[in-house]
Amino acid sequence: MPDIQIRAATRADAALILQYVKELATYESANSEVTATVEDIQKSIFGDNSIAHALICSINEEPVGFAIYFYNYSTWLGKNGLYLEDLYIIPKHRAKGAGKKLLKHLAAIAVSKDCGRFEWSVLDWNQPAIKVYKSIGANPQSEWIRYRLEDEALKDFAKA
Repeated sequence: MPDIQIRAATRADAALILQYVKELATYESANSEVTATVEDIQKSIFGDNSIAHALICSINEEPVGFAIYFYNYSTWLGKNGLYLEDLYIIPKHRAKGAGKKLLKHLAAIAVSKDCGRFEWSVLDWNQPAIKVYKSIGANPQSEWIRYRLEDEALKDFAKA
């Protein structure tokens, strides 16, 4: 059984986090969409006004993946929730329990912070991830459609 460790990321991990972000984007056939720089990661995750948090997962002291999360809010529950933005384990270390251990660690954070929910999104074609999520008891939420304003549409609407 591999020795899987999880720790809070530090500013010194910014380049590693960006590397994992790019690898995840490549896996999702969206590598051209990554515009973040190491400086962006340092500011957005480790800056004074950051709302994001990062974890680094290692096996036998070798970094093998990461998770990025933040807190959201449910008016219906009157509680914060924990939202997992990204979770990535490098391919050669998948199926060793690292992804599940990261999810369990995040669930423990959510419970310790009295969150009412722990949520994330997954691409509908990502069957390996969906299989893992179902194995831990997570259920898809099919009644909601996610909308997004970004780039010029966001700027145009904000100015209107």
